[in-house]
Amino acid sequence: MEQADLKKSIESIIFVSVEPVTVDKLAQVFPDIERAEIRNALKELLSEWEELDRGFYLANVSGGYQFRTVPGSSDHITNFQKRVKKFRLSRAALEVIAIIAYKQPVTRVEIESIRGVDSSGVINVLLERLIIEIKGRKEVIGKPFLYGTTSEFLEVFGLKSINDLPTLKEIDEISQNLDPGITVLPEEPQL
Repeated sequence: MEQADLKKSIESIIFVSVEPVTVDKLAQVFPDIERAEIRNALKELLSEWEELDRGFYLANVSGGYQFRTVPGSSDHITNFQKRVKKFRLSRAALEVIAIIAYKQPVTRVEIESIRGVDSSGVINVLLERLIIEIKGRKEVIGKPFLYGTTSEFLEVFGLKSINDLPTLKEIDEISQNLDPGITVLPEEPQL
């Protein structure tokens, strides 16, 4: 198969897929093509889509590839199709997600000891939205659930892997560079 035809086929598969398409999945579809050639085609597609600067782009997220709309179009998409709702998270949900992302696997009690408040309701909502999942049980009295992030978490936050999260040092540097005159008001819970 020629490179141009391979790229067209890969592009079509990614277009119709609901979830990110991995190199492993593509290797199953194209058993006669080396993984290196598939990766090269994906690299070229990423570059080509970036150059197009269109209303959607090809992204490498959650260990795979997926077409996504540009962030600036979300209001227009929502207005066009009312059943598409913005994915909003409350401050509490973001706190819980951050704790889980950086400390996973982690128990509810460990999350609550960091936050200082009951987090069971937020955890349940995040489980329903498939942002977090139960990874197992901790081998202590009561055997509490251990929580971790999912591939959906990576998709929502546009990350290739959990390793793409900023380090605590990077977060500290960003927060030190914020204008001290800016006041961040607490937002209404959206969850």
